[in-house]
Amino acid sequence: MLRGAENGMKEDRNHNRTRGDLFRSCFFVLWVLGPWLSHAAQSPDTSQKIEQLLREGDKVTAQALLSRALKASPSNAGLYNLQGVIKAQEGDFASAEANFRKALALAPRSESVYLNLGRLYQEGVPKDLSARDKALDAYAELLQFAPDNLEANYQSAVLLMQKGLYGASLRRLARLPAEAQEHSQTLSVRCGDYSGLAQGDKAEQTADRILRSADLVEADVITILPILASRKDSSLAFKLVQGLESRHIDSFDSWHSLGLLYRGLGHLVDARKALEAATQLRPESVPVLVDLARVANDQKDYSGTLGYLAHARELQPNNASIHFFWGIVCIEQDLVVEAYQALKKAVALDPNNADYNYAMGAVTMEVPADHATAGEAIPYLKKYCELKPDDARGRLALGVAYFKTREDEQANRLLSTAANNPQTAATADYYLGRIANRQGRYSAALQQLKLALNARPNYVDAYTEVGDIYLKEKEYLQAEKALQKALELNPNDYYANLNLAMLYQRTKNPKAEEQAKRLGQIKQEKAQRDNEFRRTIEVRP
Repeated sequence: MLRGAENGMKEDRNHNRTRGDLFRSCFFVLWVLGPWLSHAAQSPDTSQKIEQLLREGDKVTAQALLSRALKASPSNAGLYNLQGVIKAQEGDFASAEANFRKALALAPRSESVYLNLGRLYQEGVPKDLSARDKALDAYAELLQFAPDNLEANYQSAVLLMQKGLYGASLRRLARLPAEAQEHSQTLSVRCGDYSGLAQGDKAEQTADRILRSADLVEADVITILPILASRKDSSLAFKLVQGLESRHIDSFDSWHSLGLLYRGLGHLVDARKALEAATQLRPESVPVLVDLARVANDQKDYSGTLGYLAHARELQPNNASIHFFWGIVCIEQDLVVEAYQALKKAVALDPNNADYNYAMGAVTMEVPADHATAGEAIPYLKKYCELKPDDARGRLALGVAYFKTREDEQANRLLSTAANNPQTAATADYYLGRIANRQGRYSAALQQLKLALNARPNYVDAYTEVGDIYLKEKEYLQAEKALQKALELNPNDYYANLNLAMLYQRTKNPKAEEQAKRLGQIKQEKAQRDNEFRRTIEVRP
């Protein structure tokens, strides 16, 4: 709450001590006008007229009148305070700050201007964390000459709590009069402080007092949820939100906030329950449906994930991010055709999104030929490289696309560049090895694959490729050794199992029949998993 100008020649230090709902605007700053005592000779009628115009929302007329008044009385602190209010309402932080500072230069013991300045800084905290310290400094300066200023003490306590200085916050609260100590907003800060100090019993007792407070509002609980989250006080957070529900003052916001808190703590079951409660209150909220999808995905409940996304997609069919999320879930389940279709829609809706282009290019290279060819991936990956020219992953992926289309010259050029970057070297060397392998340059291929394995010792595909080369060169012992290493790392790798089955069949190894059965089992399990998941997709609304 920003304060304007009022008739008089002295500060009224008592109005802050007697307001019943004294702090309610602290957490959600509202630029409004309140009493401020002018220190200059400007006509009180002018200040009151400006205030009235601002209350009525007529900023243009108010500003015109204020500009004339400032020309007539350039030393009027109250007018600069009003100018600061107008600039704050307009979102011009720098001008508001300058005007409040000018007012303080003219009236250095003005409590109201200090409060306005502190509030201005508080509103800037989400964008600039250093503003929190500036607000604390403003209140500290005020408290030097007005140590009992109720609002300055309270808001200092809030800021100190947010900084994790819980003991100092409690000391500020202790300065408040007895009546103010019982306000739910004050109790909320106290509860956050006790939780931050790991004084669980006191936090629990204070929470009980909060829930009995006649003036309790939802914001009192939502404000301290981040503190409780940082202290892993999930049960206390849930108790407070349930208390809001029992008082019928809970809302979508409290349940949504609680759900996000639980997810941040890794309490996925509780997060899902809280977010489901939020959807009961606002069933068509796409953000909360997407949050539910994220929680379900974290739980590896891919069926549930797609269920939430299907509902969200119905509500916002042109939301590219939902189609993208759907595509990523399908990738996780090796459903490349479904992923391809979803990502194609996402890119169509948002063609300049770098991540969408990258994912679309990567998936397109894996799609069966009857749906797409690897060549279709190239424009998406070129687009990604244009959007993020400094990302080596783009050049690597584009090089792989050229490899898959057998444009070896282009592939070699891009992959050789990627091989010089530590982040992409292993994969680039692997594909350079594959190019050499299919060209029959086996010695060069093994050299590249050795580089890949030096960079990534658990590279299953590289071991499989080494096994393939030795198989071609009829170095069967070496081939088996490489393929067994690949299967040691990933027993279900299809190509390693396939090459080993070919090796055993070619060498008439007694294990050939067993390996053939194993390969058939892997094929069957993959087909069954894919079919089950496709049925899941088909039944979604």
